[in-house]
Amino acid sequence: MSIDAVARLDREELRTLLAETIDTDASEVGDDTDFVEALGVDSLMALEVVVVLERTYGIKFAEEEMRSVRTLNSAFDEVRRKLGERS
Repeated sequence: MSIDAVARLDREELRTLLAETIDTDASEVGDDTDFVEALGVDSLMALEVVVVLERTYGIKFAEEEMRSVRTLNSAFDEVRRKLGERS
């Protein structure tokens, strides 16, 4: 993806995508709301979140990177970083 793809990454669209993936209302997904502790996301659902991010944005997460995707902010930062690596 290009630098434009990084610039177009939208936090609210990502919030909606994450909420749909974990089957909750987008209003429950605060910027720093921990998916596991606050929203009850288990390891299988966490893996599904990563897979959805990979498919949606055409990126890949290493195992250690997967563990860091626990909030909207961390997901946004990781996706933005990975999109930037591809430009």
